[in-house]
Amino acid sequence: MTTTIHLAVYDGLADWEFGHVAAGVNNPAFQRSPGRHRIRTVAAAPDPVTTIGGVRITPDLVLDDVAPAGSGMLVLPGGDSWEGGGNAPFAVAARRWLEAGVPVAAICGAVAGLAAEGLLDDRPHTGNAVEELSSAPGYGGAALFRPERAVRSGGLVTAGGASALEFAREVFAELDLYTPEVLEAWYGLHSTGDPAWSGRPVDA
Repeated sequence: MTTTIHLAVYDGLADWEFGHVAAGVNNPAFQRSPGRHRIRTVAAAPDPVTTIGGVRITPDLVLDDVAPAGSGMLVLPGGDSWEGGGNAPFAVAARRWLEAGVPVAAICGAVAGLAAEGLLDDRPHTGNAVEELSSAPGYGGAALFRPERAVRSGGLVTAGGASALEFAREVFAELDLYTPEVLEAWYGLHSTGDPAWSGRPVDA
């Protein structure tokens, strides 16, 4: 049975923040159970969106038609449209996912959106900076902010915008997508470029 990983898309989407996640989930090479997950994009409306890099994406699904019960994870990349609460429906959806026990992964501006929704007040997390999160109305989790590049806790993955690789690593770990050895090799190759990792199963 294939589980859908819902990837949120919106205008101003940060292209670089979800690439490793999408490629890793949709590429069955070296996965524990190839084909167990698939990526489908979800937007607030059916119209195409345009990323920061000018790439147009036509969403597969509309957010109102998606429920946690049919999802394996909700992935929330950052983007300009998170500023000023522009993507608030996705933050509200994240609450529903977490309350249903379904994982959520957020990076960069999306973390600030979750902060404004009050979802970081009782979970260890990270983001671009605690100062940025503290400016979000409703945020009361400063004591739980961690300086790591990515943090996974209680079904929630968070990362800063400069940590797309670490974000993907924690998403893969949360999904149990690869064995620990494959995940270590994948991260070792992509984070260092050291050819010593190329003799291991790292092409996933």
